[in-house]
Amino acid sequence: MSKRAVLLGVCLAACGGPDGLPAPEPQTYTFGPFDLDPGEEMFGDCVSASLGNDEPIYVNAVDLVTQSGFHHSNWFWVPEATFAGPDGIWDCDSRAYDEVVAGGAGAVLFAQSTQSVTERQQFPEGVAIPIPPRSKIVSGIHLLNASDVPLATALALTITPIAPEDVVTKLTTIAFMYRPLALPPQRKSEVSVECDLADVHQRVVGTPLDFSLFYALPHYHSLGRGFELTAVGGPNGDVVIASSDGAIGEPLGKNIDPAFSLEGFQKVRFTCKFDNTTDRTVRWGLGEGEMCVFQGFTDSIYKWGGQTSPNGTTQMVDDGEVVHFDHPCDLYGFPVVDP
Repeated sequence: MSKRAVLLGVCLAACGGPDGLPAPEPQTYTFGPFDLDPGEEMFGDCVSASLGNDEPIYVNAVDLVTQSGFHHSNWFWVPEATFAGPDGIWDCDSRAYDEVVAGGAGAVLFAQSTQSVTERQQFPEGVAIPIPPRSKIVSGIHLLNASDVPLATALALTITPIAPEDVVTKLTTIAFMYRPLALPPQRKSEVSVECDLADVHQRVVGTPLDFSLFYALPHYHSLGRGFELTAVGGPNGDVVIASSDGAIGEPLGKNIDPAFSLEGFQKVRFTCKFDNTTDRTVRWGLGEGEMCVFQGFTDSIYKWGGQTSPNGTTQMVDDGEVVHFDHPCDLYGFPVVDP
């Protein structure tokens, strides 16, 4: 595999400055090519690019352009010293790369829909992800050559910032994950995790639930057939915030316009829909495994992460057409440091 990486615009000009200066231009970072043999699957490589920013960057849009073979990538901003080493392409294990560590040290910047070759994450005017000074972007990458011929593939990530004086709303991460997958063979199934945001928000932040959801993206593999994100326990009942019946290969990220306020609701439920056409029970994993992950952005002063509780018990209901699985949620909140 080639280890050549080309970074365009390695140093992103500092946002802001004296009045009258234009907003910084979009910056593009390219990595590759990656060489894949027929049928080869590749994971374990990471990519990174230092932003060289002395001031905060406020990202309003992110564009990813890939070629055939890029299965999935999650992009984070982290402090420059995190996962220390040269920029470009490197072995994830050599720097103990871990997405939980990346999310704790920084936050999600962008997540690629499975096998989507072009994708744009665009927030409304004045809405942006803040990146503190002296940060870098980093991602683990997952490649799959499903063809019967050799493949050389690359990616380009473009960040579009806005000037600090144009920022109205700052966004941060919210994510849920359903890990104990056991999709029955030759059946349709749905798995759900329901997180009590109101209760945890009251205990952690000390106030009732008061933030809004701006963006929603699911992640699943080839057996995935859609998702649903639902606000639970509101004054007028449950409300579906976002949903899709999209399969992999197309952008699944959705702007929630207008932003959905969770004020007055108790919980948020995330559901993945699957159709297991194989003759085996499919569990969590890469390759022939499946996943069920929600990643979104909110205007909360906390980062939120929820996952199926390791101490919980999966409840199953078979209605004859679909097998439904529900699992309790462990939810965590981490304060956001304003850059």
